Amino acid sequence: MNRETLPDSGNVLTFGILSIALTIFCCGPFGGIFGIIALSKAKKAERIYNVEPDRYNGYENVKTGRILSYIGIALAAILLVFTIIYFGVIAAIIAGSASGSDFAL
Repeated sequence: MNRETLPDSGNVLTFGILSIALTIFCCGPFGGIFGIIALSKAKKAERIYNVEPDRYNGYENVKTGRILSYIGIALAAILLVFTIIYFGVIAAIIAGSASGSDFAL
């Protein structure tokens, strides 16, 4: 019996990989957007799969993509927190030096 490929199973995996890759190598927290998209597509694909599990294959891609999405979102959140702390420290240093203190470090 030929089984159909689960709709959006490839997309979930692709978006899960993109969420990690974009977070680490390119766009920082914007990679989390792809993680959120992957999670919504995974939920839809899982709903379709649960109706007729014998009809579809590719559910492994959905599970893997979901895990990668969670990792990508967590990395994006951590990177966002570090970015906020980084710019907060810079703003504090600038504000401290602009306050007129002649204290030399």
